[in-house]
Amino acid sequence: EAASGGRSAAPDSDPDTGPDADPETGPDADPETASATVTVAGLLADAEGPGRDEEGTLALDLLAVLDAPQLDVETAAMLVESLPDGARLVLSGDPGVLWSAGPGRVFADLVAARRCPQVVSRTPDPGPIGELISGIGIGELNQVEAPGKEVVIVPVRDAGEAVHRTVQLVADSVPRAIGIPAEQTQVITPGHGGAAGTRALNAALKDRLNPGPGRFGGFDPGDRVAYSPAPGRTVPGTVVSADAEGLRLDCAGAPVVVVREEVGELVRHGWALTAHQAAGARWPAAVVVLPGDATAGLTRAWVYTAFGRGERHLSVVHGAESALPKAVAEIPFKDRTTRLRALLQAQAPTAPTD
Repeated sequence: EAASGGRSAAPDSDPDTGPDADPETGPDADPETASATVTVAGLLADAEGPGRDEEGTLALDLLAVLDAPQLDVETAAMLVESLPDGARLVLSGDPGVLWSAGPGRVFADLVAARRCPQVVSRTPDPGPIGELISGIGIGELNQVEAPGKEVVIVPVRDAGEAVHRTVQLVADSVPRAIGIPAEQTQVITPGHGGAAGTRALNAALKDRLNPGPGRFGGFDPGDRVAYSPAPGRTVPGTVVSADAEGLRLDCAGAPVVVVREEVGELVRHGWALTAHQAAGARWPAAVVVLPGDATAGLTRAWVYTAFGRGERHLSVVHGAESALPKAVAEIPFKDRTTRLRALLQAQAPTAPTD
């Protein structure tokens, strides 16, 4: 079964899973029936969730996957193969966001094939940010009324000014005017390279927010990081310390040790992320940087994803000029060649949509 529609928050860019669409939680929940929320990676690695039965399949009757557009072909196949006979699979997600970092467009192909039941939710998020995102989803970049400074546009002339204004927003303007501290604000930019890519922005943000010599592979305690334990998966974290065993991180309360030899490959500074890295997660505030040299990579899906990462506040550092409305109106996404839709349409009858 596939359900398409409303966005859902996730603690990292790995799609979250839960064996019930309406979990019972809290101190009074029955431990025999209460639902668990785990990550897809943890579920498949048998590190989280109900475990597997004697046949090697997951011991569950219903699996609900949130942020399902982030599932690539390999991960989706592993999930399906892990389900026992008779189990139900519910995929939930927003079809307007960027596709997975890995190969395929599983969720989009399932929705387009119309070979499994679908439930469409058209309820937008409230407020100016929700109004802005709803317009982008249909190819319209509208001006919205934001009396509480929920949406702020900051024009810049070049990449150098974009970096300067971004640091100013994160470190000073957003905390002072909106009341959201720097550690709850995420910067998003189109790419890693360039004068206003993640590398340049993270260097400037570290210098302002957590200056230090970077004794362990360029990192210091207190640094905000993006940990990538597998291709296409990004887990936000904070550097705790470093010792002979490696770099010690705190990732949403879970301790992680990255051995010295792998730090350069698996850990980046994380004050600034790409939209692909940020997809599947939301923060109280987001600062989206659109430098003029990155306009070639803009699409409606990119803008929709990046602008939708802020729950209470969105600042747009805007140097893209006319490329931004053009991308929203004329470039829905970067196409991918896949076979899943055709295979599904050849094998099963059309399913109803509610």
